[in-house]
Amino acid sequence: MARRPTERLMKTRREKIEAMLVDEPQDIFLRYTLSLELHGEGQTNRALSLLLDLTRESPPLCPCLFPYAQILAENDQIEESRGFLRDGIETARQQGDLHAASEMSEMLADLGQM
Repeated sequence: MARRPTERLMKTRREKIEAMLVDEPQDIFLRYTLSLELHGEGQTNRALSLLLDLTRESPPLCPCLFPYAQILAENDQIEESRGFLRDGIETARQQGDLHAASEMSEMLADLGQM
C-alpha cells in the first residue's frame, strides 16, 4: 500500500536532528540529542558510540557521562559501567560539575561496590 504524500513529508525527531547535523556536524547538543533518540529507538550501539565520542571531547561533555553509564548498565555491562562512573565522577569534579558527580556517585552506589 502506497503512503499518502503527507506521510512521506513527516519526519521523525531523529530524522530532523540528522538533517540539522548535515549543516552542523560538530554541534554537541545535536549529537547528544541524537544519541538519546537512537537509544529510545533501541539503537544502543549507535547511541553508545555517539555518547562515547562526546565524552572524548576536550573537555569531556559531562552531561554525556551519566547516560553512557546508564545504557551500559541497562545492557548488563555492569563492570564497564562502574569503571566509567568512577572515571566520570572524577571528570565531573575536575570540571566543577558537582551535580553530575553526585548523580554518578548515586548510580555507582546503586550498582554496588564503590
